[in-house]
Amino acid sequence: MSRQWLTLMAILMVYIPVAIDATVLHVAAPTLSVALGTSGNELLWIIDIYSLVMAGMVLPMGALGDKIGFKRLLLLGSGIFGIASLAAAFSPTALALIASRSLLAVGAAMIVPATLAGIRSTFAEVKHRNMALGLWAAVGSGGAAFGPLVGGLLLEHFYWGSVFLINVPIVLVVMAFSARLVPRQPARREQPLNLLQALMLITAILMLVYSAKSALKGHMALWSVGLLALIGMALLTTFVRQQLAATRPMIDMRLFTHRIILSGVVMAMTALITLVGFELLMAQELQFVHQKTPFEAGMFMLPVMVASGFSGPIAGILVSRLGLRQVATGGMLLSAFSFLGLSVTDFSTQQWQAWGLMALLGFSAASALLASTSAIMAAAPKEKAAAAGAIETMAYELGAGLGIALFGLILTRSYGAAIVVPQTLDNDAATRAASSIGEAMQLAQSLPAIPARALIEAAQTAFISAHSVALGTAGVLLLLLAAGIWRGLAKVPTAV
Repeated sequence: MSRQWLTLMAILMVYIPVAIDATVLHVAAPTLSVALGTSGNELLWIIDIYSLVMAGMVLPMGALGDKIGFKRLLLLGSGIFGIASLAAAFSPTALALIASRSLLAVGAAMIVPATLAGIRSTFAEVKHRNMALGLWAAVGSGGAAFGPLVGGLLLEHFYWGSVFLINVPIVLVVMAFSARLVPRQPARREQPLNLLQALMLITAILMLVYSAKSALKGHMALWSVGLLALIGMALLTTFVRQQLAATRPMIDMRLFTHRIILSGVVMAMTALITLVGFELLMAQELQFVHQKTPFEAGMFMLPVMVASGFSGPIAGILVSRLGLRQVATGGMLLSAFSFLGLSVTDFSTQQWQAWGLMALLGFSAASALLASTSAIMAAAPKEKAAAAGAIETMAYELGAGLGIALFGLILTRSYGAAIVVPQTLDNDAATRAASSIGEAMQLAQSLPAIPARALIEAAQTAFISAHSVALGTAGVLLLLLAAGIWRGLAKVPTAV
């Protein structure tokens, strides 16, 4: 095997855990709730902090690669990713795990641009480079799609920290290979980093998400929530103004004035929001309500993973034959139909119906994702292709993080409104049980058998109701979005 293909093997090996870590914790949510005693809000932060931090850091880390060379960036990112994986595996508390996941995101944000730059510099021939980029994209989408299954398989036999610990030997092997095989790239010391701007963006996103979560939970004073939201909006506005005024901006905000590019960004975020949010909700219902193991839950969700993984070639043909507008709108409509169907499906007695609707969801959402890529890259001027690609990457990560946040918020609110807490519980215990199904299950472990059984049944009934509300709400919103996408892509040619 030639050196360039060995280099590609090393690059893809380090990209696998980065892709998997975006979704690997979905089936681990119930296990984490019990093992670390997490609240519903802490659980959401553990899962979505990875994508939210990565969304803000991936662009300045690309600039850092230009400054120090992408081989050094790959080694540095791999080292940080390995150390953060160790820290996450042995985190004693929810707060420690949130911090470790944030550090994991920083390492991942270094690895992603470094792998792409490594492929570009290793493969000079266009045909081989396209093949390598195709393999890179397949690893990214496949890793994210099969993350829940990998997590379920590990949790079936090992403790929850194994989903992170498995990254360490991979990182060590990759660093050894990369040090010998990946060619050095010239560094450009004059390249600006924009780290302060990246921190401003991350802080704005986290403050807005936190204020939204706090408002729905009702645990903070209204003025505190409003103040957090105002500060977050002020930081976001300042960030946008800085980008518009900069000669070399981190994000070319003027691209968002293009209606087709804006439609593509909305589609990318929506596709990730639906896929990631759905997997998180399903993983919890299958384990908490239907008593499946993490691996069984991952296997049950296999249709959505397989359909999303294999939709790319088919969707590409459909875009060529039917046009971008038709495929994008059709993807949104089919996703809406899937959600509305799943909202009234009993997963215990209607398994084939559930699997069929999940396969349709995976295919339609992934098709919309491919259509979003086509829209963004076709509409962007050639000289701004890199900037458009950076915006697309950011949209993916934001969509993954916001999917967890939005679905989690709807679920939490609906669950709290639906649960009928047994009257034998005192006020503090009742409040805790109404916060999330995970906290209700923790509480049930400390109660005598009869009240514990009553609480578990009440929590399971409320969760099924809340799950239906969340999926139904998502379905209606997707119907409205499909109408917006149809209008937004009205002037796109039939063949793209």
